[in-house]
Amino acid sequence: MHFSTHEFYIKRCLQLASKGLGFTYPNPMVGCVIVYDKKIIGEGWHQKAGEAHAEVNAINSVKDKSLLPESTLYVSLEPCSHHGKTPPCTDLIIKMNIKNVVVGTIDFNSEVHGKGIEHLQKKGCNVTVGILENESRKLNKRFFTFHQKKRPYIILKWAETKDGFIFPETDIINNKKPIWISNKYSLQQVHKWRTEEQSILVGTKTAIADNPKLDARNYFGNNPIRLVIDKDLKIDDHYNLFDGRVKTIVFTHKKIDSKLNNVIFKSIDFTKNVAKQICNYLYNIEIQSVIIEGGTKTLQSFIDENLWDEARVFTGDQFFKKGIKSPVIIGKRVFITEIPSPKGQSNKNILTTFSND
Repeated sequence: MHFSTHEFYIKRCLQLASKGLGFTYPNPMVGCVIVYDKKIIGEGWHQKAGEAHAEVNAINSVKDKSLLPESTLYVSLEPCSHHGKTPPCTDLIIKMNIKNVVVGTIDFNSEVHGKGIEHLQKKGCNVTVGILENESRKLNKRFFTFHQKKRPYIILKWAETKDGFIFPETDIINNKKPIWISNKYSLQQVHKWRTEEQSILVGTKTAIADNPKLDARNYFGNNPIRLVIDKDLKIDDHYNLFDGRVKTIVFTHKKIDSKLNNVIFKSIDFTKNVAKQICNYLYNIEIQSVIIEGGTKTLQSFIDENLWDEARVFTGDQFFKKGIKSPVIIGKRVFITEIPSPKGQSNKNILTTFSND
């Protein structure tokens, strides 16, 4: 694929920005490069919320600051012009007398949304906007969904058999061990996904049947906030969800003060739209993304309310013949890949990704 000069450098910005996935919440991922005489003389990305932004890191990385007035600053997202935990990036760009700025996409956060570009232009900067715009917006799909739709970005995930079952016919209440449809390679992929999202949600039956930890122990990164729907508080205190290692929020119809470490009980009205109430609550506490891992009732409730953005479905080699059917989803199939069987096993998985565009 042929890239123009601007596209080439914005693509590099996106590569840098992606390094921050899972670490910048509630901020977006941003990458920046500084180019002088067709050579990159500085680059940086936003590494963690509360720390320096991409533009600051890129400017600080330039050894010869005298080159900046004749350089072009490329950045994947519109520079901020407001005071947050860090000073405005536009002020530093202006201070360093950088006259040319190329931006991937505007920032749809109401605190920014064109104000950064306008501020730079008023100070005499030549600003070009919309280079690899779709790619720049896709990178920050969580951030943009949160600010535009006023809800978190929602990923559905489940594993199903070849005959379309998510769980076999068994006494799920007394079974405390997970029944694996996916293989260990798929499991590691799931744990990687967990490090990329702010929260993870399951329903009561899944919590009791699987006794999950819902952490990312098989991959490096942050553990997501654990969310569980437990209307009547059927899950015993000794379950892994209540071990206190990770912040856990329980959605229940009861009003109760938690006596458990790192556990919050949130009362909601189960006679109304549960999925919508959960989304509203997560938005209010600034949770930008959630991965929903089951069970069928929980997953289907979000599907039926059209509250989802993508679905990631593993299909194993098994046949259950009877049991709990997998969710029914209609979406655009965007990605299919084969996950091989681990050595000594015969459990190949097919991963299908759907988009709700």
